Amino acid sequence: MKWENEEQPTGVFLGGPEAESLDLMRMPAAVRRLDRLSLPGTAPGLADAARILMAVRAALDGFTVDSPPALFPLSGLDQAAVALLDDALGEGEVGIVVSGASEYQIQESVLPGVWRVKTFDIAGGPAGNLAGDHIEVADVPGVVRAAAQGGTRAHLDIGEPPEGCMNVMPVLAELRARTAAYVKGDRNHVISFTLFPMNETDMAFLKRTLGLGPVQAVSRGYGTCRVTLTGQRHVWSVQYLNAMDTVILDTMEVGDVPVALSAADEDFQDSAERLGEILEAYFQ
Repeated sequence: MKWENEEQPTGVFLGGPEAESLDLMRMPAAVRRLDRLSLPGTAPGLADAARILMAVRAALDGFTVDSPPALFPLSGLDQAAVALLDDALGEGEVGIVVSGASEYQIQESVLPGVWRVKTFDIAGGPAGNLAGDHIEVADVPGVVRAAAQGGTRAHLDIGEPPEGCMNVMPVLAELRARTAAYVKGDRNHVISFTLFPMNETDMAFLKRTLGLGPVQAVSRGYGTCRVTLTGQRHVWSVQYLNAMDTVILDTMEVGDVPVALSAADEDFQDSAERLGEILEAYFQ
């Protein structure tokens, strides 16, 4: 994603067409829908896939947003077992990329709270090499919060205001105060640019001051939501788009990972029940 000298037709952070989806993730193509899944009893990899899914089902039972993430490594499985898991889990609404020393490409499954997390070693070049693959049960994968904490600045330094700015200085002052006061568990504070407009000078200075953080995500439910972590700890750019990909709500959130990317307590129970049905129908 480009930041310097980039035209932003809409929104503060994510106005470019290159951010329309996480096809950037180089994740596998969308897998088949569950209602078309067919698993013969002797399919290669069936036993290993069933074993992993039963362990995921057990982890979901009683899981809450306060539970520590449960990880299920897939590196020891053969391609047939991984393919069956891909078919069974499918693709959900949320895709996340976490950048750093390694790149993490994360796809929510059709079961909210169950994630596929692929780790790529990017030292060998832009494409990288697959270094790890696991399923994770969590409200948000642990690497997202780890990057949000470790890959951002704790203190917000504000420089001299540029000539021609309109509202950026009070926005930055509020962000600095809110981030300094934030305590884990606090409800996210939202600043809406729909109600508090910013001109191009404001946007440029805001982007330059906050910088780009290591987390980018897209959530596609009833509409599209784009989420970018800034370089400032606890500060997220969150945009909501309509069916025409026009930004209809442009905000910044101060706090934990935005709710648009997170599973809720009720999601885990629903996913446990649905996965139980999948296991009964196709793996037993």
